[in-house]
Amino acid sequence: MRILVISDIHANLTAFETVLDDAKGSWEYVWCLGDVVGYGPDPNECVELLKTLPHLCLAGNHDWAALGRLDIRTFNPDARRAVNWTREMLTPENTAYLEALPTTFVIGQYTLAHGSPREPVWEYILEPIVASLNFSHFETPYCLVGHTHQPVIYELLNDQGDTDMVAPAYNTMRQLNGRRVIINPGSIGQPRDQNPDAAYAILDVERNTWEHRRIPYDVASVQKRMAKADLPERLIARLAHGW
Repeated sequence: MRILVISDIHANLTAFETVLDDAKGSWEYVWCLGDVVGYGPDPNECVELLKTLPHLCLAGNHDWAALGRLDIRTFNPDARRAVNWTREMLTPENTAYLEALPTTFVIGQYTLAHGSPREPVWEYILEPIVASLNFSHFETPYCLVGHTHQPVIYELLNDQGDTDMVAPAYNTMRQLNGRRVIINPGSIGQPRDQNPDAAYAILDVERNTWEHRRIPYDVASVQKRMAKADLPERLIARLAHGW
């Protein structure tokens, strides 16, 4: 089976639709690693579109924030403002969908988490040492995470915990050979690796192959909707720069 692996849609319907169009014919099922909402102008539309797809989805920290499950005083002021706006916008049906999302999922050879297997909702894996500390917290060969908005592969090299950080090679299939890895597909709706293009991946679970992909989308149209909703200017500007 071929899986469309996505994460951090962040209420960006235009980017989500662009990814689905770009990936058409490449997948049969969707794994979403969390943060369907937050930051962007289309929380209900993104939840509703996701619900039309054959999928499983995890809870992310912004999904939990929109439900009141996190103390948003730990968020920066722009993120807090966006959380409060999202809470007001979400319909009861879409709120109920987010409330039912699990924080982790194990399926076959894959462990799925939003942040990390050690702390599924909140921990960021941004460097090899943090990845190394997380390998003991899952038993499968492969772990998929989101949260950082940065596509990357962390590969465990030996029993001493040495871990390599591998940059994505886009549109190139990587063979997963059983060596333990933690993989991040990147963010659909708010990339943070200095590249504004939406990021996603295709996983073939029979062939054990992984392919990182990027696709540009109409950022300006999203920015216009954000401005109309009076969302913070910094959140609007960052979409064009990928930070």
